[in-house]
Amino acid sequence: MRKTLFLTALLLAGLLALGQDVKISTQYGDIIVRLEPDKAPVTVANFLKYVEAGYYRGGSFFRTVHNDNQPDNPVKIMVIQAEVHPWYRNFLFDPIPLERTSRTGLKHENGTISMARDKPDTAQDSFFICIGDQPELDFGGKRNPDGQGFAAFGKVIEGMDVVEKINCAPAEGQALMPPVLILNVKVLK
Repeated sequence: MRKTLFLTALLLAGLLALGQDVKISTQYGDIIVRLEPDKAPVTVANFLKYVEAGYYRGGSFFRTVHNDNQPDNPVKIMVIQAEVHPWYRNFLFDPIPLERTSRTGLKHENGTISMARDKPDTAQDSFFICIGDQPELDFGGKRNPDGQGFAAFGKVIEGMDVVEKINCAPAEGQALMPPVLILNVKVLK
């Protein structure tokens, strides 16, 4: 099953033009991300599967992490995190293998988009965007105790002002209150 998923992802990623752009439209404005299918084909294919199925329409940026709201974690990061519309939570696609930054060469720099996960090989729909450079999210970083890092798969090329606005939005702890609505996510032709 994993081999089939991997081969399908490689095929889909291979069909995409290098530097595929995606527009994430939120109630705060648009974020344009350039995906890296040549470096992270499985992760890009997974993200695009959710985009093409319309799962992010009506989803939200639900989490903001900055220096003031992670007092119990000695390894600080700054990110905003999003997920699909709640109606689709019970219909997620299978988790994907973790494409480690040690293999892709991508880094968690300012504007990097990456897949959220618990354990390795558990990423599904939830993604985050970095505010500032976040090397502790790369392979060997200390944010996740397993040291495997997260799967970076692209970078914001327009709309970092929107990302920063979401990062500073009202929150209770790390939960955005209210969440910032995703109006649509679409591939730009």
